[in-house]
Amino acid sequence: MSGIDHVHLEVFNGRPSGQGFLAWAVFVCEGSRLLGTFLGERVGATVRNRWLIALSAIGIHISIGSVYAWSVLTRPIMAEMGISLKETTWAFSLAILFLGMSAGFLGSFVERLGPKKSGLLSMVFFGSGMLGTAFALEQHSLLLLYLFYGVIGGIGLGVGYITPVSTLVKYFPGHRGFATGLAIMGFGFAALVAGPAMQYLTANYGLVNNFLILGAVYMAVMGASSLYLKPPAATEPSGKVIVLQRGLTANEAGKTWQFAALWWIFFVNITCGIGLLAVASPMAQEVVGMDAAAAASMVGIIGLLNGAGRIFWSTVSDYLGRGTTYALFFLIEILAFYQLAGIQDALMFQALVLLIITCYGGGFSCMPAYLSDLFGTRQLSAIHGRVLTAWGLAGIAGPMVVSILRENTSGYDATLFFFAACFVVNFAVALVLKFRGNLVENTKKVQLAAQ
Repeated sequence: MSGIDHVHLEVFNGRPSGQGFLAWAVFVCEGSRLLGTFLGERVGATVRNRWLIALSAIGIHISIGSVYAWSVLTRPIMAEMGISLKETTWAFSLAILFLGMSAGFLGSFVERLGPKKSGLLSMVFFGSGMLGTAFALEQHSLLLLYLFYGVIGGIGLGVGYITPVSTLVKYFPGHRGFATGLAIMGFGFAALVAGPAMQYLTANYGLVNNFLILGAVYMAVMGASSLYLKPPAATEPSGKVIVLQRGLTANEAGKTWQFAALWWIFFVNITCGIGLLAVASPMAQEVVGMDAAAAASMVGIIGLLNGAGRIFWSTVSDYLGRGTTYALFFLIEILAFYQLAGIQDALMFQALVLLIITCYGGGFSCMPAYLSDLFGTRQLSAIHGRVLTAWGLAGIAGPMVVSILRENTSGYDATLFFFAACFVVNFAVALVLKFRGNLVENTKKVQLAAQ
């Protein structure tokens, strides 16, 4: 019997053994390495097709973005392990927390490592997280679930999220918003692909095998995508291959008031957006009387517009400017959250929620382009990573704020008014950034190391 056949039987014929886990992981890593090498050998040493770079960025983001489909697996995991909803949800919260923290603390390391190696590092962490989650479920260990899905998988999320963005921006210097929107759109849309896939695999092959299969697929996609990534370069008359690094270092950017202002508006936008996402379905049923099926359909559309808003608003920002676009986000969200507080009509309720979600998604996709506008592309991944620490903290703050206000006011109106007030502050900060946020640029030539 061949090694591949052996792995196949180990995985799909009942419970996977320890040897089956190891053989499956080796098989996937080797396959993704060969596929990536095959693609990499067919391009020049210094030039990449920018649309294939964009496709590679989407490949990484659509893989790690499957974390947004976690709710599909909540009930199966509760049933498999006999744990509560709160205990299950902590795995997701830890993943988002470690996404933000790893992006922040490893951003400079990712810059030094380069997109190819950091993408492969993300593949190792995220793939190990998925395969380890299968092992945790097999062992019925809540601690291992938190470790593999929350911590190890979360680190893979953070590294993978920032890895392709800096490279992609450099290939689309005149359309930075569109470029970052392409990649981050993949993260937003991922749940639309991963959700049905998880439901099918769990129903037909079991919960453990669902993580094994998806872990294998994601590792292959991320491995091939990472091996294609490479920053654009030019050749000097002397024959040296160089890249131009324009802008501030991460340490220099972090000391500016502009960075603090961007971190704050990012934190508020995510806190309020995640807070709304956490209660969208129950609020629809309690406030405007939608039934459970209609509320579930609305949640599905939220996923669609979360992704669509990312590419739409980031493209619009190339024409309006990032400062104007963020000010427009916050003005829309002030009015929408304020109107939601007194809404009774189900159709208008859905329209306002979906409008807010497009701005929530757009806030993610426009941020890398805004950072490159202010600080340049010299250490964009590192700077972006530090801003993403706001995401990790907002993932905890948003649901917590909603639950505290809901329990103490017996309704959602106070929460919605509070969010509207937060966006009034954000709107003022966005205007200051728009009119007084420009920074000087620094340019540095760096000889490209052989890869």
